[in-house]
Amino acid sequence: MNLYWLVVIVVVYLSVIGYLGYRGFSQTKNSADYMLGGRNIHPYIMAMSYGATFISTSAIIGFGGTAAQFGMSLLWLTVFNIFFGIFIAFVFFGKRTRRMGLNLDAHTFPELIGRRVGSPFIQRFMGLIIFVIMPLYAAAVLIGASRIIEGLLGVPYIYSVVIFSILVAAYVILGGLKGVMYTDALQGSIMVFGMLVLLFFIYTNLGGLVSAHTALTNLADLVPEGLKAIGHQGWTASPGLGTPLWWIVYSSLVLGVGIGVLAQPQLVVRYMTVRSNRELNRAVLIGSVFILLTVGTAFIVGSLSNVYFQRELGEIAIVVAEGNSDKVMPAFIREAMPMWFGYLFMLVILSAGMSTLSSQFHTIGTSVGRDLYAGGELTKDHKRRRELLITRIGIAAGILFTVFLSLRMGAGVIARATAIFFGVMASSFLAPYFASLYWKRLTRKGAIAGIVSGIATAAFAFLFLHGSEARVFGVAAKLFGRETLLGGSWSFVDPLVFALPVSVVFTIVISLVTSVEDKELVTKSMKGM
Repeated sequence: MNLYWLVVIVVVYLSVIGYLGYRGFSQTKNSADYMLGGRNIHPYIMAMSYGATFISTSAIIGFGGTAAQFGMSLLWLTVFNIFFGIFIAFVFFGKRTRRMGLNLDAHTFPELIGRRVGSPFIQRFMGLIIFVIMPLYAAAVLIGASRIIEGLLGVPYIYSVVIFSILVAAYVILGGLKGVMYTDALQGSIMVFGMLVLLFFIYTNLGGLVSAHTALTNLADLVPEGLKAIGHQGWTASPGLGTPLWWIVYSSLVLGVGIGVLAQPQLVVRYMTVRSNRELNRAVLIGSVFILLTVGTAFIVGSLSNVYFQRELGEIAIVVAEGNSDKVMPAFIREAMPMWFGYLFMLVILSAGMSTLSSQFHTIGTSVGRDLYAGGELTKDHKRRRELLITRIGIAAGILFTVFLSLRMGAGVIARATAIFFGVMASSFLAPYFASLYWKRLTRKGAIAGIVSGIATAAFAFLFLHGSEARVFGVAAKLFGRETLLGGSWSFVDPLVFALPVSVVFTIVISLVTSVEDKELVTKSMKGM
């Protein structure tokens, strides 16, 4: 790469990002501005911020590389992302969340649920879960961005991690949610343009849509034996029904991420940043197109990279990437794309990583400052005065923990780490969240039971049932002499499949056998809904 032009492009890009971060900082006067952007964000800004936060380097690099390994069955995740992550999220969750957040003056997801049932414990417990687990997802995003910097520029991985973290930290700590959302909108726009160029190039290079997909189908005989053994039937075919790979693709990646998006703390807060439901309606189309062009492109290009590498290098993508799926997309950009696109894709990845990490770090910080520290006690002046300071300290702590995980996690972990986080959020929060919005009969004890049972069941499944994590922790092996308590394909079933139904049952049953503690609070929270 031409170092001069690379430096110029990156400096200009970072200058614009710095300006937007400063603009957010200059408009941040209080906690509502810092945490909710003043509740008057434009629908385009909101939709692009939501999309850019949702779709990150974990989707483009991690899931793109996973598509290169498992095939186009991952396109079902695009369908789920649009249907659940945009349509269901905005229409059935977003509107009621916005109204309830306004009624209760809630600034964070944990505060929304905690105030809905009058429970500071729920707010603090949810904040703790977010603070502890979200760095895992943030690390997946950071790894994806750092792998691109490493692959295209030759910068050692450890330096890539540190440099990228510092860039994001600078405007998140100062600018609050306004700074985050302004930069998200710009970064989301760059992502759409870059992915469109990438999609056009791959089909042009491989002779068109029909030729490219036919060639990919014809590569089925080259599927590695290890993947064939778990159900891989080719890159344009679905894995064999009920096989381990079928459960990996559809229970962890498609269902876990597709449903898990509904309970993402950093996304839920976006609903509370707009003035009215009209802005949410307008955002549905923008968000759907964004998801289609970014996620859909990543999965298609990842799969088709097998055709390109086979023609040019005589090997399939995962072999070229030395067995690390996280390196497939960087290798494809480096080997297949012209130099100018390398510059553009650098901006795409910078945008994807920075937009998601900024929101993750902001959420981690507010979980400490607003939820754990304040915990619904903002009537106390000393807590109100120190809230933003504690939030910024929380962001700094979250960044350090994320960097630590990024340097310790192994190869090919981006997609799995993302799926774990999404699944845990859904298992713990989705049932009480949905009930808070739609069911007046929800009680404080029911909400607590739903959250606790969900996180406990998920933890049990990771330790004793799900093979990939159970082997790492080794608890089942020490206690029972076997890696998992489930045999065969069942050890590949995602913990979400067990934990979410348990959370739903506990939320409903405990609410039905207990009384609503504060009916006036319920009426207040659902006013206008």
